[in-house]
Amino acid sequence: MGMFVKMKYGRGEVQFEIDEARVLQILEPNEKPGLKEPLEDVRKLLRNPIGTAPLADLISEKKPKDVVVVVNDITRPTPYEYLLPPLLDEFEAAGIKDDEITFLTATGIHDPHTEEQNEEVYGKELVKRFRFVSHSADDGDSLTYIGELSTGFELSVNKLAVQADFLITLGVIMPHYFAGFSGGRKSILPGIASRECIEKNHSRMLYLMDDLPPIEQNPVSLEMIEAAKKVGVDFILNVVTNSKKEIVSVVAGDLEEAWYQGVAVSSNMYEVPIAQKADVAVVSAGGFPRDINVYQSQKALDHADKATKPGGTIILIAECKEGLGERTFEEWMNEATAPDDVIKRIHEKFVLGGHKAYGICKVAKEKEIVLISSLSNELTKRLFMRKMATVQEAIEYVETKYNKPNYILMPVGSLTVPSVSKE
Repeated sequence: MGMFVKMKYGRGEVQFEIDEARVLQILEPNEKPGLKEPLEDVRKLLRNPIGTAPLADLISEKKPKDVVVVVNDITRPTPYEYLLPPLLDEFEAAGIKDDEITFLTATGIHDPHTEEQNEEVYGKELVKRFRFVSHSADDGDSLTYIGELSTGFELSVNKLAVQADFLITLGVIMPHYFAGFSGGRKSILPGIASRECIEKNHSRMLYLMDDLPPIEQNPVSLEMIEAAKKVGVDFILNVVTNSKKEIVSVVAGDLEEAWYQGVAVSSNMYEVPIAQKADVAVVSAGGFPRDINVYQSQKALDHADKATKPGGTIILIAECKEGLGERTFEEWMNEATAPDDVIKRIHEKFVLGGHKAYGICKVAKEKEIVLISSLSNELTKRLFMRKMATVQEAIEYVETKYNKPNYILMPVGSLTVPSVSKE
């Protein structure tokens, strides 16, 4: 029996027909409904946080004249309309003036925001009212060295955060392909750290990606926590959202305690058991902004890899309207003639951007990737993928490639982490 399936692509969707009998599983997050009154829940948590005194008490104790709020960039959908009003009300009640507050955008190694992007992400009114600064990992003048971590890494981060009298970070807790989960400590490292620090921290992914340890033992995550503590994060406000971007859980308070509580909720939603791997995974990155470029879409590819047999095929649905998404990544893909070139190169010298090329090439080496995107045929080939115009064409292709292949479907690939049941 043919079944019709719709998956997100950019701001729209694609539709295809597939033989229902051969679909092993449709992997979707174990979705939880959005909170009925998220604004109220945020307010409550600021007054009764996890592991710290209420925000108002912390502020009255410190009497800050320079508050820094670290926020996400455009690549991480964050429900500011629920997070910022209660937070700003607390500041106002504590007598903090608008010009004593700076919003620092945790870009990591992404490009700084344009004025338009700031308005799109945070809203015109706030951008007019407050000072917004995008972190720049390569601007030495905006960074300051704050000491060595126990791993031997020397930590340099954005001066604004270090000089602040009070530092708050906002984030979303989602699965992450080598840090385990985003949010919490990730606002500092990689969010507002120097390129060199991010590079050193991320270089461990080469040994972690295929067998991620439990989050409490993940060395990349533990180093991020140590960095955030060294900078002195006073308070975090993080949410777990579902695929509709509704808030399902709010955590606030202590950098570690509050974040780990959010991780438990996120893990329960997004780690999905599979009984067996399939010949073919059909995966959508989840539409805009998760498929804004190849750099972001790689997360869905990594998750699909976990659901596909060696020698299998991944049909990746990702519009990538902004192309590859990062210069070094683009250079590495252009300069490689085979996936092995990239794998060898990253083991010789780990470079950020190159790590995304590695993420793609380690999959391309043992599986065929068919990409449904807005990229040209030539560019798709340089990614060691095969371009097809429609998902239907890709399905017809794998039907002739294998004898009656079985399928796993992943409509929200970026947010679905398949875990093979350890029977």
